[in-house]
Amino acid sequence: MPPRLTSAAVALGLLGALSTTAWAGSRQPAYERALFSAPTRARVTSVPSAAGTATPLAGYAIQSTAKVDDSASDVSTPGYPTAGWYPAGPRSTVLAALLAEHVHPDPFYSTNQQKIPKADFQVPWWYRSDFEVADTDERTSLDFSGVISAADVYVNGRQVARASEVSGAYTRHELDITSLVKRGTNTVAFRIQPNVPNKKLTMGWIDWLQPPPDENMGIVRDVVVRRGGPLTLRDAHVTTELDVPSLASADLTVKARVHNGSDRDVTAQVTGKAAGTPLTRSVQLAAHETKTVAFTPADTPGLRLTTPKVWWPAGMGGQPLYDLELSVSVAGTVSDTAHETFGVRDVQAPLNSDGARQYRINGRRLLIKGGGWSPDEFLRWDRGYAEDRLRYALDLGLNAIRLEGHIEPDEFFDLADRLGVLTLPGWECCDKWEGQVNGTGESGDPWTDADYPVAKASMAAEAARLRDHPSVISFLIGSDFAPDATIEKNYLDALKAADWPTPVVAAASAKSSPQLGSSGMKMTGPYDWVPPAYWYDKREGGAAGFNSETSAGPDIPTLDTLRRMMTPAELDTLWKNPDLRQYHRSPSPVFGTLKIYDAALAARYGSPTGLTDYVRKAQLAQYENVRAQYEAYGRNQTDPSKPSTGVVYWMFNSGWTSLHWQLMDRYLDQGGAYFGAKKANEPVHVQYSYDDRSVVVVGNRHAPADGLTVRATLFNPDGTQKYDKTVDGVSVKGDGAHTTALTLPSSVSGLSTTYLARLVLTDSTGREVSRNVYWLSAEADRLDWAHTDWYYTPTTGYADLKGLGSMADAAVSATASTQSADGVSTTTVTVRNTGGEKTPSLLTDLHLVDAQGRPVLPVRWSDNLVSLWPGESLTLTARYRTTDLHGSAPSVRVSGWNTTERTVPAG
Repeated sequence: MPPRLTSAAVALGLLGALSTTAWAGSRQPAYERALFSAPTRARVTSVPSAAGTATPLAGYAIQSTAKVDDSASDVSTPGYPTAGWYPAGPRSTVLAALLAEHVHPDPFYSTNQQKIPKADFQVPWWYRSDFEVADTDERTSLDFSGVISAADVYVNGRQVARASEVSGAYTRHELDITSLVKRGTNTVAFRIQPNVPNKKLTMGWIDWLQPPPDENMGIVRDVVVRRGGPLTLRDAHVTTELDVPSLASADLTVKARVHNGSDRDVTAQVTGKAAGTPLTRSVQLAAHETKTVAFTPADTPGLRLTTPKVWWPAGMGGQPLYDLELSVSVAGTVSDTAHETFGVRDVQAPLNSDGARQYRINGRRLLIKGGGWSPDEFLRWDRGYAEDRLRYALDLGLNAIRLEGHIEPDEFFDLADRLGVLTLPGWECCDKWEGQVNGTGESGDPWTDADYPVAKASMAAEAARLRDHPSVISFLIGSDFAPDATIEKNYLDALKAADWPTPVVAAASAKSSPQLGSSGMKMTGPYDWVPPAYWYDKREGGAAGFNSETSAGPDIPTLDTLRRMMTPAELDTLWKNPDLRQYHRSPSPVFGTLKIYDAALAARYGSPTGLTDYVRKAQLAQYENVRAQYEAYGRNQTDPSKPSTGVVYWMFNSGWTSLHWQLMDRYLDQGGAYFGAKKANEPVHVQYSYDDRSVVVVGNRHAPADGLTVRATLFNPDGTQKYDKTVDGVSVKGDGAHTTALTLPSSVSGLSTTYLARLVLTDSTGREVSRNVYWLSAEADRLDWAHTDWYYTPTTGYADLKGLGSMADAAVSATASTQSADGVSTTTVTVRNTGGEKTPSLLTDLHLVDAQGRPVLPVRWSDNLVSLWPGESLTLTARYRTTDLHGSAPSVRVSGWNTTERTVPAG
């Protein structure tokens, strides 16, 4: 983020805390209920004796040290009584556990989160867990990361690590506890220190949302109990060298570290398979010696793959994965094992002639079209919810997700690998991570001597964890600022030691670091409202180069979601009081209100007359703006001068119930922002250009398209046709190429100030390939570029779209039916404009609802927010989990800009 003025088979799913205040009696998906219901009381984890096993602790009993007078030795001794302690899951912040116990009200509703006392989290908390072993013949260790912010660690009454050693959310630790483990029940206890993101290398929330009162203190990744023999096998991984551009062969190199933990010399036997190729090697190890074992095509010819199965991003090819299996043994007895999956692909990201970073995957250039990822505010991991959002990304035609800090658990990257979603992880801005290099006015304490090894260890741990994931295509070692020479060297040394395989980027902004040089990215905003035409200027945040985070700011959710997250009084002020601070926007004084957004909404569309009118205008505005952002970057990607190379919508989603920076809301409901993005990123797409009025066809898939017909028609809001032109024989190459089919005239006789443009693209058989409807004005939005600030460019004159308010009601009929199989339901809906006049139905919205009228979420529509002229019809489909109907029959709620709401059965 730029300089801040902050104050401190189809698997779909839904996560989110339904407000019992707003939705009393509502039926939630099973895992949504689980988030706010208590976990199973901390149980003893049974740890098997087999060598090479790694068993996560099942959960904890937690309590504030302010309520525990006993010594650390007592607390960490088996049998210690924990009556009155709170249960916590295996990955849980303190507050997440308290919410599950209903200690505090739903923090996603109203201002409930403000009622949670921060003082409760300004003292350490105990995390205590028991595990059982049947014997002590094997060596035992604790392996963990994800401690926020630091912890003293105890096992069976003895301290095994200090908080000064276990510090930082990303550092990884393996503690040998063999000498302390006994047959039967054993206890591990963590005394977790409070988190202060400005003072600790952990995680913070910047200006994304109201930060949780506990600042996410806790343990948010698995603590694993490892059992094994005298030899350990660690750091197993595969590096790949793909022949580009032929893709005809790939060389694999397999590496692993073998450590002899015994007091005698041994001959170790390392065996296994990589991509089906047998591996075997004898290794002589002195007592307590460590050696790296490497297998290469030179000594193991099978590691040179011919016609390898190449991993591609979704839409460009398949996502095949290979396996690595290794074991180390002594005298025929297995001592330890390792397993990894990996993909074969090549990633390059050189700077182009304009200095912008241009990614290439397997030799093929691509425009990075992404969004900024947010985890759950309380860092509660749910695989189903993560998969739902990643599938939404694919549904939107996106190919990448940027993680600024908050780097998710292993399962997230496993999902991204399998689904073909590229990821851009990196460190975050505006707190301790950039405290040494932050600009004037930024938060984040300068680093002390103790911070440098923590940062380097964090980099080493994340590099080792992420390097084999083909979905990971870079690491950004800076965000708003690039690291200085010392920090950069530490990061790069750690990455090199880990055999990091993909480009390392100095910063997400236009900064440079001593070794890496220019980032090739820009962070010029905007973060608040700008008009759609903004995106077509090749300056500031417009469609040129690689914009690492950008959007027009507020994304007002649907009315359904607003009623789930705000009180009636708050909803009243939402549309009436633009100057009022909105708790669900941001803690930042810059982004605290909706003043800029609301002024544009009223000036362009007319002042809202009520909450429903405000929300419908917001969806219209968000659709046109998000669509324009992705369309501009899509059109410009093959330009000879200043091409666009990447755009990351800020943000893809929100970690709580929010009024800004989200393509879908907390509950995965979809409005104008979602469907505007989906429309812009169609495989073959026809679009209008705000800068020169050209009508352009963009080929977003690899294959070219020929024999296309483009028809462009202009209408007054009452449906009167004023211009119509058809162009046949249009062709477009793939991989982001574009073809200009025609240019709309600058003036048309009889065309009103507010008018509609309908673009229809058909193939040689007459089948509709793309339909796109714009609402435009003869009075253009006027930008004051000279007064551009870091977060937006002021608008001094607004497009006049008030004529849309004069549109007559359009009668829309709908029929729907549903088929279900294998747990997935598909509802097919045919909508038709049955009006006898000329008026189109603008932005007709279809919402799948249950018997109580509640949205069924998540859902993937083939298209939505469609516009129909009299006599026109469209057939759309919605796919979703059958269980999300909760046993009721589905219905479809039909509404729109000028369509009266009605609900039709779909059972």
